[in-house]
Amino acid sequence: MKPLSVVVHVNAPAAAVWEVLTDLEGTAQVLGGVRGVERLSGDTGYQVGTRWRETRVMFGQEATEDMTVTAVEPGRRTELRAESHGMRYRTEFELRPVTGGADASPRTQLVMRFQGEHAHGGRARKLLGALTAPLGVAVSRTAMRQDLADIAAAAERRARARTA
Repeated sequence: MKPLSVVVHVNAPAAAVWEVLTDLEGTAQVLGGVRGVERLSGDTGYQVGTRWRETRVMFGQEATEDMTVTAVEPGRRTELRAESHGMRYRTEFELRPVTGGADASPRTQLVMRFQGEHAHGGRARKLLGALTAPLGVAVSRTAMRQDLADIAAAAERRARARTA
């Protein structure tokens, strides 16, 4: 699958967006498609090596993936990896503070990049992947847009609560 990229502008500072992204225990309350999160690693924070099991609804069915944090630049960028059903997935979130504007309110550009690839080669698997790729891209892009909208809404609520 070719890399996918989706961008959303959030009316909240990058710190509020980062808090939402890294709050594993709050994920199921923020992301509408996620049914549950179970922390697998012994840590309590968010760092390289943090692992969790995430259950979400895809194609009307529950799907569970084990996620691992593979890179962290606090407040700026994080990368996650997962492997499931013969596929490897990489997801990256990048936060870019937006300056300027009429009201000078802190805003953030949130970029999500996603890529899936077959973990094990083979002609039949590659052919099947080529045939199903358009559907996978459409479903993935829709899920990414919804996740980003949910993250933006939660970050904006946090930012408003702090200024109230």
